[in-house]
Amino acid sequence: MTNPFGIVSSEAILEGTATDAYFERTRTTLEHAGKNPRVVAEVTADQFPTGAFEVFTGVKDVATLFEGRDVDVDALPDGQLFDGGPVLRVEGPYLEFAELETSLLGFLSQPSGFATAALEARLAAPDATVLSFGARHVHPAITATVERAALLAGLDGFSHVAAGEILGREAGGTMPHALMFCFGEGNQADAWRAFDEAVPDETPRIALADTFWDEKSESLLAAETLGEDLDGVRIDTTGSRRGDFRHIIREVRWELDARGYEDVDIFCSGGLGPENIRELRDVADGFGVGSHITEADSIDFSLDIVAIGDEDEPISKRGKLSGVKDVYRTADGGHHVALADRDGPADGESLLEPLIRDGEVVREFDLEAASERCLEDASVVGFDD
Repeated sequence: MTNPFGIVSSEAILEGTATDAYFERTRTTLEHAGKNPRVVAEVTADQFPTGAFEVFTGVKDVATLFEGRDVDVDALPDGQLFDGGPVLRVEGPYLEFAELETSLLGFLSQPSGFATAALEARLAAPDATVLSFGARHVHPAITATVERAALLAGLDGFSHVAAGEILGREAGGTMPHALMFCFGEGNQADAWRAFDEAVPDETPRIALADTFWDEKSESLLAAETLGEDLDGVRIDTTGSRRGDFRHIIREVRWELDARGYEDVDIFCSGGLGPENIRELRDVADGFGVGSHITEADSIDFSLDIVAIGDEDEPISKRGKLSGVKDVYRTADGGHHVALADRDGPADGESLLEPLIRDGEVVREFDLEAASERCLEDASVVGFDD
């Protein structure tokens, strides 16, 4: 089988057949009528600022999608936060990119949603280790997209091995409950010792400590078993029996400290979101976040023609704003939308930057720089306020 999992191919995306059928019929109609006007199209979520900022990402894939096409593209920098107005602008003959709209929006909408949710988790515990554990909730083909969005938003790592190979980062993680089951109840110490003996020295010794007995008992046993080699314990108590999770973590911390294990960290996972993290960040050292990221709503981007013809005559459908626009960030963190041929705010910095010129990619992409941009801009606009 050449395509055993039924995944849409890269070739289909680049050729434009990964599209909605009405774009193919539009091409057929325009070619029949001999029409292919020059247009300016903009990608937006909200027309005006709403006060709710979101993270923009996915632009690297958009650059690959448009490379070689007879168009110019401007876009926000990777990791920039936005609040209304265009995040990306395409200029050129309409039939150069008509069928690409579906893939273009997909490349932006879901990753931007992932990154926005990951940023919420990151800022809920700025001083803690926060890892992405959500790969199991999405199709395997897009796991690298999830993990890249998490890293862009400032998370410290992720769990998916193949995604790590794509991103050039090593996946993290220690042990699942399945390992503990394979050794059986009463043999937890054997499981932890075997793990310690088997894995490389650089792998953190973090013992899963909630499988058979209560969290306090297993945490103390793990500390007694591995001694100074133990880096931490992970508490993954399910919501069905969690009770007062904060109290459980405080109790584990107390009992570890009382026996001289102050250096053993406590790592929490299991359906955690920003609210849970804020409640625990003063008693836990790290968090694994999964479904909060992967269940995030996609950003509802749309692509709309806003100008047509060589003179950029303003045009739009009802409910959309006509004319070529720009967006600005002011020193106080404000996000402003204005017509591109008019002056923006006096202290405003234009955010749209060249991405494609005459079909050539004119921007470099650096994940660390994008992450720094995301976190700095989040501070400027008060994302977590």
